[in-house]
Amino acid sequence: MLQKKNAVLVDGVILNGPIMDSQAGEQFVEEACKIIMEEVIRKADDVTEKVCEWQAPETLKEILDLEMRDTGESHQKLLQLCRDVIQYSVKTSHPRFFNQLYAGIDYYSLVARFITEALNPSVYTYEVSPVFLLVEEAVIKKMIEFIGWEEGDGIFNPGGSVSNMYAMNLARYKFFPEIKEKGLSGLPRLVLFTSEECHYSMKKAASFLGIGTENVYFIKTDERGKMIPEELEKQVQRARKEGSAPFLVCATAGTTVLGAFDPLDKIADICEKHGLWLHVDASWGGSALVSRKHCRLLHGIHRADSVAWNPHKMLLAGIQCCALLVKDNSGLLKNCYSAKAAYLFQQDKFYDVSYDTGDKSIQCSRRPDAFKFWLMWKALGTTGLEERVNRALALARYLVEEIKKREGFQLLLEPEYANVCFWYIPPSLRKMEDGPEFWQKLHQVAPIIKERMMKKGSMMLGYQPHQGKVNFFRQVVISPQVSREDMDFLLDEIELLAKDL
Repeated sequence: MLQKKNAVLVDGVILNGPIMDSQAGEQFVEEACKIIMEEVIRKADDVTEKVCEWQAPETLKEILDLEMRDTGESHQKLLQLCRDVIQYSVKTSHPRFFNQLYAGIDYYSLVARFITEALNPSVYTYEVSPVFLLVEEAVIKKMIEFIGWEEGDGIFNPGGSVSNMYAMNLARYKFFPEIKEKGLSGLPRLVLFTSEECHYSMKKAASFLGIGTENVYFIKTDERGKMIPEELEKQVQRARKEGSAPFLVCATAGTTVLGAFDPLDKIADICEKHGLWLHVDASWGGSALVSRKHCRLLHGIHRADSVAWNPHKMLLAGIQCCALLVKDNSGLLKNCYSAKAAYLFQQDKFYDVSYDTGDKSIQCSRRPDAFKFWLMWKALGTTGLEERVNRALALARYLVEEIKKREGFQLLLEPEYANVCFWYIPPSLRKMEDGPEFWQKLHQVAPIIKERMMKKGSMMLGYQPHQGKVNFFRQVVISPQVSREDMDFLLDEIELLAKDL
């Protein structure tokens, strides 16, 4: 036991040991964990619980008492705030949360997040994050194997949008390495190509990187939402005739709304022909690679130069868990992003500094996101991950067949992934003639049903207009807690909520 020294006064502050009460803090953590266990984890798969408890913003502000004061609150007040936060938050682990491209709860991933939150590491050097750097290396290596590359590189990022931006910048650096030091002024007009159905992060990345949104050429898609290779060829030739410098094609494996997979082999042929970098945004669809049955959806992905893949979506690794994987293993990623900060990346350390991988990232502090995927993978094995994908797509197929049987439900198209897009036509519109007035009225149906389900708390289901089509529902199956009965409930509940429309 350390002998306590006398207090000293420095700059008007009395220095007399720690100011934090560890015993009280530990007790607070224990009590808060009990609340999390009872109110979140044990209720995660209980369909009798509400998915959400809707409150208007002004009402919720009053309930939560958001004001931060000069003096701290009591632990009892803080624990009640914890309960309130849980009560009024959307239960994304609920089996009837179908609203986004993530859902459900994986207990192993959750424990991994508890561990990393408690340890509070930052993944940039081996000396401060030895375990998590080795874990990230192992996970990236395994993901690269599933893509079909013999070797490669990669980094975990805060979101697929950031991975796409990394890829865009990396492709530009590959062709114009001088940009890192000299900037944009000496470059030709750069042009990149992506489909009409791409994620909006491509426009954001072009804007952020100074390429400009006008220099993103959107390629036409077919009726299923897939990029048309012949249209890509035309646009590449057009860009060259304009005197521009094409450098990147971004294909999508699993579009956000329709779940479409671009024809990667044909797109890769065009990229090879014109010397373009091929990036595949497989943030949503990449997890099909672990399924021997469904990996055909990404046929040709091994020909990509870079791939974005988010295990926090279909595989439930927990938000956020997103990797950018790069075929090049010569140091391109590090050369593009490194700043060689001497206070972090000293070259005369006593260990192998090749493990100090943080300079491959534009971040300094970086979360150990690979760990939750790793612990889950260790628990389930590849066969367990494969089962999740196969079951989700089988449930989607079940829902499609049920939709076909029911009056009032109409599919937009036959899905090839877990996105099931459909309209619900209420009784009052079923005998109405197909025309502008019909579609105008149908456009108003989904928002009304969505409002009713939210205020009831029975489920959450997304809707949107898209490519000239009026509002329709997009149901996404992900969570292993979802059952066939939940699919039936979804259709029954829509009918119930819309019976008077």
